[in-house]
Amino acid sequence: MIKLKTEKQIDGIRVSCKMLSAMYRELIPQVKPGVQTIDIDFWVRNWVKQAGAKPAFLGYCPRRASDPFPAAICISINSEVIHGIPSKRKIREGDLVGLDCGIEYDGFFSDQAISIEAGRVSREVHDLNITARECLYRGIAAVKAGDRLLQVARAVEGHAKARGYGIVREYCGHGVGFSLHEDPQVPNYPHGPNPRMSNGMVFAIEPMINGGSGDVELKDDGWTVITADRCVSAHWEHTVAIFQGKTEILTDPLE
Repeated sequence: MIKLKTEKQIDGIRVSCKMLSAMYRELIPQVKPGVQTIDIDFWVRNWVKQAGAKPAFLGYCPRRASDPFPAAICISINSEVIHGIPSKRKIREGDLVGLDCGIEYDGFFSDQAISIEAGRVSREVHDLNITARECLYRGIAAVKAGDRLLQVARAVEGHAKARGYGIVREYCGHGVGFSLHEDPQVPNYPHGPNPRMSNGMVFAIEPMINGGSGDVELKDDGWTVITADRCVSAHWEHTVAIFQGKTEILTDPLE
């Protein structure tokens, strides 16, 4: 069931989103070669606590996972698509580092992801990352009150396919605001339910674009999703809302 939000409730979600983006702006300069990903997670936990909010991912436990997610932020590097668990692993020169984080503030949830190029990356990695970001904004441009949701998926898929990249199909965007994951699902290729977009809908659009095929696997940790062919993957995400017949990106641009 899609939970429509009032303008007052969207105001609350917007505050959470702006807080999340403010956190990212301070964090991004610290994501560089030589840094352990576990140190990034500790920093995020402290920042969110000092802001009077809660890390939405920490302890999150959907039915598919055997254990709760053990960190405040997902850090996925190179062939890791999403849900990478922070560890003592160090970021290296040329890595593509995907950050995905959510915040709960005053009962409202936000969600945003960005892929950061650590130091100097290859041309192939840079082009993939640019295309994934473009897929995000093409999807957002397709969000229009009164139109059908799957036009977002068509916009994302069309751009990725035109550039020769793979689209992850097993994972997708989602409603957000009252909880971290709500209806509707927002796929990156056209399939499944196709509700009409309307005022009060808030959802996260998040293309996951692979340098090779779109096929993925789940690691033994029960969380980290990796590309089946071990090609690099890029992930970008914004939380958007529809109200008064218009679309607003609630999270801030970070590129």
